[in-house]
Amino acid sequence: MSEKKTITILGIESSCDETSAAVCINGEIRSNMIAGQKVHEQYGGVVPELASRAHIQNIIPVTDAALKKAGCAIRDIDAFAFTQSPGLIGSLLVGSQFARSLALATDKPLIAVHHMQAHVLANLIDEPKPEFPFLCLTVSGGHTQIVLCESPVKMKVIGETIDDAAGEAFDKTAKLLGLPYPGGPLIDKHASKGNPARFHFPEPQVPDLNFSFSGLKTSVLYFLQNAGKSNIYKPELTTTPEEREKFIKDNIADICASVQQRIISILLNKLKKASVQTGIKNICIAGGVSANSGLRNSFEETGKKYNWKTFIPKFEYCTDNAAMIAITGYYKFCASQFCELSFSASARGRW
Repeated sequence: MSEKKTITILGIESSCDETSAAVCINGEIRSNMIAGQKVHEQYGGVVPELASRAHIQNIIPVTDAALKKAGCAIRDIDAFAFTQSPGLIGSLLVGSQFARSLALATDKPLIAVHHMQAHVLANLIDEPKPEFPFLCLTVSGGHTQIVLCESPVKMKVIGETIDDAAGEAFDKTAKLLGLPYPGGPLIDKHASKGNPARFHFPEPQVPDLNFSFSGLKTSVLYFLQNAGKSNIYKPELTTTPEEREKFIKDNIADICASVQQRIISILLNKLKKASVQTGIKNICIAGGVSANSGLRNSFEETGKKYNWKTFIPKFEYCTDNAAMIAITGYYKFCASQFCELSFSASARGRW
């Protein structure tokens, strides 16, 4: 009997402000190294030019660390997978050009990976793994989608945001509350101590399986401008900065809990509708916002109520990471889905 061929993939992720490299051998993640970028904290958000410079500084040491932890060398790699889109174009170019250089130097294949497809396949990294077909709610700072997954390489977006993403709603709320960047985890922390039923925010009525969060963001803005008296624009209720600051300070836990609960209800109500329409009960969540404890807990409770089989990646595979790029690269390698060495990065590439 012939020995099974070993397939070793090096994954590179550089779509935003994390530089990451990971090694996947026969579908098993052997290393996943991530370098963050604290330089953005003082600006309250990611500065694209600074992100690109930090990727250039980090990508070689991060890749070297990933190879060493996995116990392999560049010559052992069978293909190089990289995030092709979407993301910050400068950041994407650093990762794509680095992966292309390695492929040229070693005469090995190059694999282009869509960032959101990789988030979905993060659910296939560890056991238990969902059976196909399954639905995946992918929620991040820039995207909110419901994806129907028929195989690792065959997916279809059946619902998505028509304006802003759920992650943006968290980030905007955090900024309005005066919380430092990144604000999403801080909202989650405050929400754990608050009453989610204290304040009411509207749920948008969007057709089909699509989402909308721009109205919620506006509602939170007016709510804070009115110091909790109304979440509708009423000039006569506008308060002074001192009044707003005191209101936020006295009620921050309940505000965070109420906003978070509304974001979660918007997400899960659409997911329930998708399950009914497709008849699928294998349900996953993925993306940076899936690290939110409120969403994770509500998702599991909803799963028990509707007899779903639920799956959530480990925290380290929820935010941007190269393990999800490497596992996607492995499945694309098995399907012989390679790209030309001239394949370029794209800030808003479609699936």
